[in-house]
Amino acid sequence: MTATYFLPSERFAVAPMVDVTDTVFRQMARIMSRRCMLYTEMIAAEALMHDRPHLLDLDLEVESPVCLQLGGSEPEKLAKATTLGIERGYNAINLNAGCPSDKVQSGCFGAVLMKTPRLIGECFAAMQEAADKCTASGKPAVPVSVKTRIGVDELDSHDFTFELMSAIYEAGCRHLIIHARKAWLKGLSPKENRTVPPLNYDIVYEVKKHFPDLFVTINGGILTFDDCREHLKHVDGVMLGRAIIDNPYMLAAVDQELFGEERAVPSRDELIAPMMELAAKLQAQGTAVHFVYRHLLGLFGGIAGSRLYRRYLSENMTKKGAGPEVLQQAYKAMIAARGGADTATTTTANTTTTTTTTDANNAEEAKV
Repeated sequence: MTATYFLPSERFAVAPMVDVTDTVFRQMARIMSRRCMLYTEMIAAEALMHDRPHLLDLDLEVESPVCLQLGGSEPEKLAKATTLGIERGYNAINLNAGCPSDKVQSGCFGAVLMKTPRLIGECFAAMQEAADKCTASGKPAVPVSVKTRIGVDELDSHDFTFELMSAIYEAGCRHLIIHARKAWLKGLSPKENRTVPPLNYDIVYEVKKHFPDLFVTINGGILTFDDCREHLKHVDGVMLGRAIIDNPYMLAAVDQELFGEERAVPSRDELIAPMMELAAKLQAQGTAVHFVYRHLLGLFGGIAGSRLYRRYLSENMTKKGAGPEVLQQAYKAMIAARGGADTATTTTANTTTTTTTTDANNAEEAKV
């Protein structure tokens, strides 16, 4: 067995989120960031055993690098799912051992796996072995990682956290994504599990110190690039989830802020045209435009007129016959609400005539 490794793109990752991080979201995100790691929603390994290839939908040329997150508790099935993901072209594979939802618990995987650390290790080892076999057959090397939390229910002592991390490490894992909260399996909803259990970043830092050759990504409560930079003094990567939903424009600056690229950060206004082009492309393939635009409701958050933009887009993107132009119309409604000081970008699905706006702080606000 060879140790897994850490792709450079994992320095900043967008967390796997149910009903969010599908192929449409990932194509949208790539318009803004070329460098960060994108994740799929969690996909149950069991589901992949029943000839459901659509679950692995991927536009590799557009979305890469992208990590496939798998859920399960049966090593053999997780190994088969890992092979399927690598054959499909995913750049990395991840085991979910931290999701606290009822649906996941009923399948005996996700956060409930933390109660059996050795089983997590067995699942990881089977997945890594499958990845190694793919590499031996000529496929590119694909790292396998584990995403977990610092504890579960009453199992939240310092000793338990290190028992959990040690079991995964000893199985050969060399990249752990750690949500710096424990999970309550009963009494808290998945949403509450993202906010109610207190954060403990220090114990994640301690894990990194204890296992210096382990790549550690920290997750939970990270909102700004300043937060990211502070964590990166102690660990190898940061993972953000809900912060990206609330402020998708943050992705427009991540390549410059955390990967050192020198190209200019696009303004919000400059993103309208490529987002419309993506919506037009996907609509031609049978995907309604609201599947793109639902991810852009927060694009102008905090900007004058943004409430009108959001309301217009929400009310019109799901209407029968809605086309890519709905985004432009929402944008123009926002511009008009500012008193017409700005000149809206005139856009079609294929052509763009760009004019200036008075919102000169667009690029700076992506950096918060």
